[in-house]
Amino acid sequence: MRFTETELSGAWLVETLPHHDARGSFARTFCTQEFREHGLAAEFVQHSASHSLTMHTVRGMHFQKAPHAEVKLVSCIRGTIWDVIIDLRPDSRSYRRYAGFELSEGNHRQLYIPKGFAHGFQTLSDDAVVSYLISEFYHPAAADGVRFDDPAFAIDWPAPPAVLSEKDRSWPLLGAQLCS
Repeated sequence: MRFTETELSGAWLVETLPHHDARGSFARTFCTQEFREHGLAAEFVQHSASHSLTMHTVRGMHFQKAPHAEVKLVSCIRGTIWDVIIDLRPDSRSYRRYAGFELSEGNHRQLYIPKGFAHGFQTLSDDAVVSYLISEFYHPAAADGVRFDDPAFAIDWPAPPAVLSEKDRSWPLLGAQLCS
């Protein structure tokens, strides 16, 4: 695997390095030892997947508040997405900045998202499946989010959302929840 730190402190792109032969390919997608060697969390208690039917669907921007904040390792195992993270850690040099990355079944990239980040994505293809390794159990009372179109972050999405849940449409603009 190849690890590349992003411009947002603590977030990493992790690329699998497939071995190809006449049968197809094989790639290691996770290795506790390699993650620990890079100072990254290596224990995940949940594995989840989302399936979006329609191109330009937006999901996000989600996070869990402390003490249930999560590390996520996200990959797109079918289709293509534009994955977005926002640094919500007030003491970070990249506080309130966002970054976006194309993840697809073909480019073999995963995004390592540390605690204190909001996460979301927009599908760039129909029938996209996203896989998540998550370090904490889901706690409904800790679930929170910010609006995908909050001017405080000015995320440059590839296209207007074709599908957006009412919950994601209703997250507050840069709200008081960021201060807690």
